[in-house]
Amino acid sequence: MVERFISAECAACWSDASTAQPGADEWLLDWIVPSSRGDEAPLSSAAPSEARARASRALRSAPGDDRTSVQRSAARTASALQLRVAAGPAWNGYFGVQIDASGHAAAGSTVWVALVESVAPGTDGTPLPRQLVRTVSGPLPADELRSGKPWQHLLAMRWPETAKPSRLRARAWIEDARGRIVAMAGERCSAR
Repeated sequence: MVERFISAECAACWSDASTAQPGADEWLLDWIVPSSRGDEAPLSSAAPSEARARASRALRSAPGDDRTSVQRSAARTASALQLRVAAGPAWNGYFGVQIDASGHAAAGSTVWVALVESVAPGTDGTPLPRQLVRTVSGPLPADELRSGKPWQHLLAMRWPETAKPSRLRARAWIEDARGRIVAMAGERCSAR
């Protein structure tokens, strides 16, 4: 799992071709972290408010205003946790998202879901492929997982007006008590 945290102040970071890339078998999430300047920051229109909290959990701090911070996590491939996510077609500004999980999650674990926009290299000012987190929901109530029971959650997620719905996909993950991602899943079907 590779997470890239970009300050909303750093437009140059978004267009930096030397930014760390994920391996072929790694998940990617790009987070634009809001700055103290709010809407005045160059990348603020793509900065979900939840990004600051995720940076704090993953990095234990916010990224500097002039750089990209990268966090690599080793989600356990042989984890006893099984996670699936599916999303319906876009409708009236929302996606219906369903998460199914089974297995036993450790105490303090939390479940999260995001709409992630796939941005191709050479578009929107980035030379790199991006998986831009646009909106997040969580932590979701998942007491059943901590007791080892199967768990299911259904929610409607609104996408931001600046997102392109045709490029959005749902991603879900489970974090342990220290903020490390221990399981992740994405939609299997890319057709909308």
